[in-house]
Amino acid sequence: MSERWYHVALTDGRAVTLAAAEGAHPGLAIASAVARVGRAGRVWPIGAAAATAAPLGESVGRGVVVLPEAPTGLALFEYPAGVVAALGERSRAAIAPGYARTTDGGTHVVEAVVAGEAARDVFLDVIERLPATDNVEIDVAAHADPVGDRQVWLTPRLKDARRALRFLDDFEEDCLTSGHVDVAIYVRAPRSTWRLTQHKTLLWLSEDDALTSRVVGWLAARDLAPIDPLATVAAGPHLHYRSPRSSARPRLLARLKSAGLKRVDVGPPPSAGGGKARGDVDGGGADRG
Repeated sequence: MSERWYHVALTDGRAVTLAAAEGAHPGLAIASAVARVGRAGRVWPIGAAAATAAPLGESVGRGVVVLPEAPTGLALFEYPAGVVAALGERSRAAIAPGYARTTDGGTHVVEAVVAGEAARDVFLDVIERLPATDNVEIDVAAHADPVGDRQVWLTPRLKDARRALRFLDDFEEDCLTSGHVDVAIYVRAPRSTWRLTQHKTLLWLSEDDALTSRVVGWLAARDLAPIDPLATVAAGPHLHYRSPRSSARPRLLARLKSAGLKRVDVGPPPSAGGGKARGDVDGGGADRG
């Protein structure tokens, strides 16, 4: 895959820096920009977009250039690894950590937004607390690198949460930090699903009110409070990416098969934050990787 340039807006929580970085996919460019600009202190990406040409600016390392004018008006929210707002697009509602609880017919729904690495930690923490973890589902999006058909893979029936956690530990880079993958835990009784979406929101679906209340309590224990309405990155233009150490689609699918997962029929896309959203950045490979 050939190298291309990406613009990446970075912040330390106070100031914003706009960098341009080369990479075969967005995740490589974002990682390079974070590493070079963050040498003096931790920074995180708050916006990214493909660039049309090599930029002019101050070089801060191989393949990374700091541009003279930083964008304004960007929220400083630290998106979990795998997805980031698109630069140069329309303004969006401010995103903040929190959760929303609703019902859809007979289904209890909880969606949560968690900043940074804590999103993965909260996802795993709830798995440890669930009464059962019967299966892990890996939903590989159509925009995964290279672009192809959406595929859903399912583990055999699991005996306990430890097996699910060991599997997720082995697939952390390929699944938990990838914006091209939804990861779901199935509980058969009461029928429930706990999902880390490709937009890196946490999504709970259940037919059981009491277990849903327990999940809400676990989220509250992680200092998450109700927000109405809950703003997510999926509501506006955004870019999906994967980490430099992750697998491209062919190797990821081979790894899933080797780990004993079976491909299953594809149903409708996951609801709430999980499926293809209007704001996904597509075309010309902009969200591949």
